[in-house]
Amino acid sequence: MIKKIAIDISPLSDGNSVRGVGHYTNHLVKSLKEELKINPDYKDFQIDLIESSNQLNDTYDLIHYPYFDPFKLTLPAKKSIPTIVTVHDLIPREFKKEFPVGIKGELKWFLQQNKLKKSDFIITVSNYSKYIIQNLIKYPANKIFVTYEAADPTYKIYKDKEQLDLVKKKYNLPDKFILYVGDINWNKNIPNLVKACLKLNYPLVIVGSAATRINVENHPWNKDLIWLQQQTSKKLILTGFVLDNELPLFYNLATIYCQPSFAEGFGLPLVQAMQSGCPIACSNKTCIPEIIDGSAVSFNPYKLPEIEITLKDLWNKDELRKKYSLLGLQRSKQFKWKFTALQTLAVYNLALINEK
Repeated sequence: MIKKIAIDISPLSDGNSVRGVGHYTNHLVKSLKEELKINPDYKDFQIDLIESSNQLNDTYDLIHYPYFDPFKLTLPAKKSIPTIVTVHDLIPREFKKEFPVGIKGELKWFLQQNKLKKSDFIITVSNYSKYIIQNLIKYPANKIFVTYEAADPTYKIYKDKEQLDLVKKKYNLPDKFILYVGDINWNKNIPNLVKACLKLNYPLVIVGSAATRINVENHPWNKDLIWLQQQTSKKLILTGFVLDNELPLFYNLATIYCQPSFAEGFGLPLVQAMQSGCPIACSNKTCIPEIIDGSAVSFNPYKLPEIEITLKDLWNKDELRKKYSLLGLQRSKQFKWKFTALQTLAVYNLALINEK
């Protein structure tokens, strides 16, 4: 008998499409479909993609929401079939003071967490996130499953000098630079990274539209964004949005990739950098040590002098960079979308068995 599984792919049609949630949803769906074609254990599974809970009907056996927003009412009021929700992180709840949401936000969080508690299982992307979910909403630990994310296969070592030079020239990149890829939310700790690089006189390249977009009135990090944009004449390069086929080349051109975050749910750029052979300097907080597993030089992100010392050490020592490049390449082999798909299918199977 065919088991029909619905996956809500609405993150692919909103602002999440270019963020981690969209990346996860897109690659998970592709990998699941590939696995169903070749894996006899799941020959009776059928995956349908929906864009709204309104498309659900009684022919479906399971629904998977590959995202969770604490402050938007994304989960249905009633659960009619087994439900699985992927919660990437709860950073805005873990650090409430840094993410003010007002009365309406608190009310939506109250409603969302109550709906989340009713889900049959939760999938998350690191053991650290599992711990936070379990503690913040008092959800049973044995019903939370960790499935790591992975980088696209295009993240690799590139040896085509012409290809590398084209990107270097297009974005006016220096011969040596520190790279950061991603958002500039409070938890990313970008002001400390910028201060460290300015103090050391090291060029810093920040990739992503977040650092260049027009300021949003009353945004809690507006002052950081304005300050950041004022530093562009001081060895700080803000590239804005970069094409998917160009981003892997940035990691190949960079001297160091730095992830200075106070908190992460997973930290996809870490895997992208490792897979590209780029040595990493990173925070030693939340899930980052779990993802890196000794394959990078770490620092306390709250201590600016420690960031400076770590970057300086890695910048000046060729052998140290080679060491962590090799360690990162080895560690990156543990992150594959095939593994994520197999683990996700096992959770689906468990939910379907429990329903009988």
